[in-house]
Amino acid sequence: MNDIEIDVSSVTKQFRGTMALDNVSMHFLPGNLYGIIGPAGAGKTTLFRIMLNLMRAGNGRVSYRANGHDVSFDAVREHIAYMPQSQSLYSDLSVDEHMDFFRRLYGMDDGAYQKKKDELVHLARLDKFLDLPAGKLSGGMYKKLGLMCALLRAPKIMLLDEPTNGVDPISRREFWALLHDAQANGIMVIMSTAYMDEAERCSHVILMEQGRVLDSGDPRDLLTRTGASTFDEFFIGRGGGQ
Repeated sequence: MNDIEIDVSSVTKQFRGTMALDNVSMHFLPGNLYGIIGPAGAGKTTLFRIMLNLMRAGNGRVSYRANGHDVSFDAVREHIAYMPQSQSLYSDLSVDEHMDFFRRLYGMDDGAYQKKKDELVHLARLDKFLDLPAGKLSGGMYKKLGLMCALLRAPKIMLLDEPTNGVDPISRREFWALLHDAQANGIMVIMSTAYMDEAERCSHVILMEQGRVLDSGDPRDLLTRTGASTFDEFFIGRGGGQ
């Protein structure tokens, strides 16, 4: 299955009187790296859960297209990898054991697995830490291991919920190298972040605040059009963070 698209159309979600998502619409195309940028409470996690069919929208819908045809979520489920904010690895398994566990889970043959594993371990710079348990990894290495496990089976779509939160600058740079490599291989990457400086590393950004989309587009075009020098300045100018 190739050329999977995701369309979010007029999605609304309310929790006990609080509007988590307010008439949100956006469209995602293959081979792009999307950044959903906004502070805590912007609605990023709720949006991901609705896109993953883990939660129902109050109004609106999320639809999927593959090869130009409408398909159900179940038809694309196996092509989507998801990294939640919370820890999702096994603290007592080593880096190497995690990779082997996911190899078995995905049913990969030895040849394809070894080639992909070597490539990912090299890109993530975890060559010297293969025997270290996940529970003893730094925050940055832990996040990179999670991404490596997700990339092992070469998904068509990756949804990453604030994957760089709390990660040191060097690990963040290495994490982004993995994301750009995934994009170069045709994977649609959709990540959320509260870090404004990460917006310019994306091919397309969507700025959110209190469940609303403030603006979206190519990050350089947005800055040029608004005359803002940074996304912190742009975000504040559009009402973000208030």
